[in-house]
Amino acid sequence: MTSEEFWASWLAFWLVAGPILLSYVSFFYSLYLSRCHLERLVEALSGSRDIVISAAGLMRGGWLSRIMLVAKITFVVMWPGPRLRAGDLDPDDFRNFPLNLKRLLKAKAILTCVIVVWGAIAFALVELR
Repeated sequence: MTSEEFWASWLAFWLVAGPILLSYVSFFYSLYLSRCHLERLVEALSGSRDIVISAAGLMRGGWLSRIMLVAKITFVVMWPGPRLRAGDLDPDDFRNFPLNLKRLLKAKAILTCVIVVWGAIAFALVELR
């Protein structure tokens, strides 16, 4: 599978270019979330000290700081255990988090996992070439 014939094919091109293209998709999706849904995300977690403190500084920033806030909220909602134990995430906020927003954040988390796994596989195949 790793012969020179394979690396000259379109399949090899898409194997390597796929994670890069998906990274652009993920970036624009994060930009969409930060422009259209960020206020609702922060409002849904208004009882969580960590998010309120982060939002106070990052909401006033530019597009990059808003995307960073979306990434932080995605991490907190998709993996709440450490923040719940630390007391930074209000359990009621997490329980009452809107399902439509959670679905949007889940799509972002899945897309990020696909990029990482696909990129790792592509990297390993290129290195083994």
